[in-house]
Amino acid sequence: MNRAQCSKTLGVLGGLGPMSGIYFCELLTSHTLANKDQDHINIMLSSRADTPDRTSFILGTSDKNPVHVMMSEVNKLIGAGADIIAIPCNTAHYFYDTISAAASVPVINIIKQTALFCKRSGMTRIGLLSTEGTVRSKSYEDVCALAGIECIVPDEKDRNVISDMIYNDIKAGRTPDMDRFLSIVDSLERGGCESVILGCTELSLLKKMGALDNTMCIDSLEVLAYSAIKLCGKTPTGFDDKLMSFKL
Repeated sequence: MNRAQCSKTLGVLGGLGPMSGIYFCELLTSHTLANKDQDHINIMLSSRADTPDRTSFILGTSDKNPVHVMMSEVNKLIGAGADIIAIPCNTAHYFYDTISAAASVPVINIIKQTALFCKRSGMTRIGLLSTEGTVRSKSYEDVCALAGIECIVPDEKDRNVISDMIYNDIKAGRTPDMDRFLSIVDSLERGGCESVILGCTELSLLKKMGALDNTMCIDSLEVLAYSAIKLCGKTPTGFDDKLMSFKL
């Protein structure tokens, strides 16, 4: 069976936020080994920007449960022919078990893939930068603990700074104070973290903006893109050496 026959159609549950979903599709396209259009992954993108905020629901400041919109869009993607689903939003994985159990096709878990990458890279202590929703849900801590990895989050003051950057700068299309951002990364490193996970796909946009080129950081969105390319039967290219050697 040739590669074209093995390839799968990827459904992307985007809009969480919108630019992250678009950037994820850009990563998929730019990092798939291809000589012609037909060598790329077939991608279907849902970008429901009006999906209720995930963190607000998790923290109890909103009673609008986003899982209903998310499941509706997942079902549309599956109905249109998606063989695999990717969700380029870490906070949304608070609802992963519900979505995965109801979906009739596999749903890639960005948190599990990132933790697996850290484990297979030999890491035992990592830092996490994410939304407060992801921190409160302990999504990364729980998955990393199962992998034998200690997951460290910044103190409340620094978490508030990161949240402000995500919601008031990056989501609004502005570059945050990178000196402040890097000081938080440095603080985690001084605390013994071997790497720091960009555990919010809005933070991944710092690399797209050209504002971040820090080998200390592991980009969860790049891990998801690499995993999706492999699982869809294509060949990844152009990621950093550690990610390119990642065995799923």
